[in-house]
Amino acid sequence: MDGWYVDDRCTNCDVARQLAPDLIGEEDGRSRMLRQPRTEEEVRRLHAAVFACPTRSIRPATGHADQSLDPFPMRLDDTVLLCGHNSRRTAGANSYLLRRPSGTLMMIDTPRWAPDLADRYAALGRVTEVLLTHRDHAAHGRRYADRFGARLWIHEGDLDAAPDADRVIRGIDPVEVGEGVTVQPLPGHTRGSVLYLADDRYCFSGDSFYWSRSLADLTVADSVTWYSIEELAASLARTAAGLRFEWVLPGHGDRMRLPADEMSRRLRALADRARVLRPAPVDFTAVRW
Repeated sequence: MDGWYVDDRCTNCDVARQLAPDLIGEEDGRSRMLRQPRTEEEVRRLHAAVFACPTRSIRPATGHADQSLDPFPMRLDDTVLLCGHNSRRTAGANSYLLRRPSGTLMMIDTPRWAPDLADRYAALGRVTEVLLTHRDHAAHGRRYADRFGARLWIHEGDLDAAPDADRVIRGIDPVEVGEGVTVQPLPGHTRGSVLYLADDRYCFSGDSFYWSRSLADLTVADSVTWYSIEELAASLARTAAGLRFEWVLPGHGDRMRLPADEMSRRLRALADRARVLRPAPVDFTAVRW
């Protein structure tokens, strides 16, 4: 521990590896340092990992990260920001801020709750909607919605996780959420899982599918499915041909941007592969990051 290290609280959520994949790797079901940083830019990427990690397991030798190097919310492009500060209560899920042409924002899933973080996000503009993708990510939704004066959304299938939601999505048909944004119900990972699609460019996929670095492709976490992997396969078969986007922005797993035609081809191929999946016991160690 004479340099940067990963402590034994790591839960293998993959968040740190998404932000510094050439510095942090996976070994024996947890993250570990591959090498020490060599440049100022690499130190900044490690600090991004620090301030995203839900257990704060990425540590400099001093044990104390430089608070001035907290990059969150982190710009992914002109429209989407990564919130960082992932919460243990959402199993370390990523959350996002989506800018709208009117100057308002939407929050998709939530970071850990802290008043100073809420103030930081609110300083970017008025947040009008807090959009939950499913029950696993509902922990802080009400607190953020109340702080922002925003509406909280969830699907009826997962309503017991946010019974005080302001907007309840029903059925399996797409519904308009706001300017340029629709919600597409996609039951499978949970009964009430949904996708949020914006501007034919962004797909906030929750835990329904994600980009796997090890596979270099879209995939599903079939080993961590709480409702029905067969229902998820049916949902993908029903919707894949009609979904168009460039960015996949999941709760768990990595992000990726590809041309929309290429992403559509990969999503249809994923739907075909999912047809053969069958129920199995939940196994977090089998997730293909």
